[in-house]
Amino acid sequence: MQVILLEKVERLGVIGDVVDVKLGFARNFLLPQKKALRATEANLEYFKAKKAEIEANNQKLKNEAEKFATKISQISLVLTRQASDSGFLFGSVRPSDIVEGLAEQGCKISKGQVRIATPIKAIGTYQVGVVLHPEVAVNIPVRIMTAQEQNVVLQEEVTE
Repeated sequence: MQVILLEKVERLGVIGDVVDVKLGFARNFLLPQKKALRATEANLEYFKAKKAEIEANNQKLKNEAEKFATKISQISLVLTRQASDSGFLFGSVRPSDIVEGLAEQGCKISKGQVRIATPIKAIGTYQVGVVLHPEVAVNIPVRIMTAQEQNVVLQEEVTE
């Protein structure tokens, strides 16, 4: 199925590209989320007429995402989890855990925006990607520690 992209779609194309995609991808993702239009004669004419407006709206959203990116990039997230003596977590850190941690610090995002490259299954510090706009992404440091480690860190901060 051919579609006209209304915004940049990762690994597919940019605004205005006419691309071939599988029917299910178009029907279940691109069309319902208003990321694309079917590539018909009428829609091509509509896109040509509205192209400047669509690009201006995309630029506005990108600027807002860049402002939010500067705010979120200054956050260092600390999550407390239970772990074994060898440092492996009882369960892994999921995108919803990252979303909750950021929400506590005043940054609201959806779990679909979080990109965890490798599963977080051990204590340590990890870089987690957050995609705020198709053209704006930021990495935030996420430190995973046990409750005992957190108590030690808090006591060290008090004595300093």
